[in-house]
Amino acid sequence: MKKILLFLLVAQCALGQTMAPDGRNEFVIDHFKTENGVVLPKARVVYGLYGRLNTARDNAILLPSHYMATYHGYEWLIGPGKALDTTRYCLIATELFGNGRSSSPSNTPEPHHGPRFPMMTIRDNVAAVYQLLTQQLHVPHLRAIIGFSMGAQQAFQWAISYPTFADRIVATAGTAKNYPHGVVRLEGQIAALTTDAAYMEGNYTAPPTKGLQAFAVVWTGWLFSQEWWRRELWRERAKPGTTFEQVLNNYRTHFIDGADANDLILQMRTWEHHDISTTAGYQGNIEQALRAIRVPLLYMPSETDLYFPLGDARYEAAFIPGVLLVPIPSLWGHTAGAASNPADSNFLNDQISRFLSDAPPQPVKK
Repeated sequence: MKKILLFLLVAQCALGQTMAPDGRNEFVIDHFKTENGVVLPKARVVYGLYGRLNTARDNAILLPSHYMATYHGYEWLIGPGKALDTTRYCLIATELFGNGRSSSPSNTPEPHHGPRFPMMTIRDNVAAVYQLLTQQLHVPHLRAIIGFSMGAQQAFQWAISYPTFADRIVATAGTAKNYPHGVVRLEGQIAALTTDAAYMEGNYTAPPTKGLQAFAVVWTGWLFSQEWWRRELWRERAKPGTTFEQVLNNYRTHFIDGADANDLILQMRTWEHHDISTTAGYQGNIEQALRAIRVPLLYMPSETDLYFPLGDARYEAAFIPGVLLVPIPSLWGHTAGAASNPADSNFLNDQISRFLSDAPPQPVKK
């Protein structure tokens, strides 16, 4: 019943638009030039829609996806009693390049197939979605942009690339720049994957299973907090009698089922190169770029995130005018930013709902 309801909500959003049976839509950009100068003959952006776009076209909210996610990744925020009520908002949920559905190494023909697919930046993704909004959906302005993880990276980039396009921005468990420690983590995960001889420099003929499993274990080690593991909070979502060894093996073998190795690497490269200060005009000065953010911004890092540490968020918030810094009090690490448990879901929905209301945001406490 829930899936049927969600489909009906999706099918309403864009006036006069033809919907695929699963609610999936595609926007195709001809001759898309990436920031690195490579031109894709056709760049495809997959997206989903929830709610109804009003006649003034001013009730749209953008939900840019996180690592390897589909447009369904924000359904913890959507529905009656949640922050995003589809009777009020039209929600546009987009999918990053490289997730295997939008243009990716795995689904792009030669000469850009597999390891020959161009590097994609967060700015490339934002520029493509801007075209989707303005050219296909005819949305001239957004009520808000709400992003988790790599979605938060996109939200920060929107605040710089298109500073007046959204009324408000929400960033959960993601920063305006990926700092060197984050690069080290991602390079470790890439190394774990690519050391499998079956990887063949990206020209594999069968999935490099050992590399994919090694990647998954390394990734899992950063996903939750150390105390989450010490308290064995994984038991909250496991069947009675499940052992730690079974949990770890499940992450090893089913971390992102069916994911293509080149796709995984492409999005990690996108993640690690994210830095709003490398946008033209800021000369790599992150503090200057953060000061340029003028849109009200709700910044919600997880207190125990090992990907985007709380200290990085506090550092950035000190330079952002009008920011509201609200850490998520959770032991669930990075996953807290996507409501991985009921307590975090309630906290996020409550805070985001308040922020989207007419009440002005409170200044950050320093």
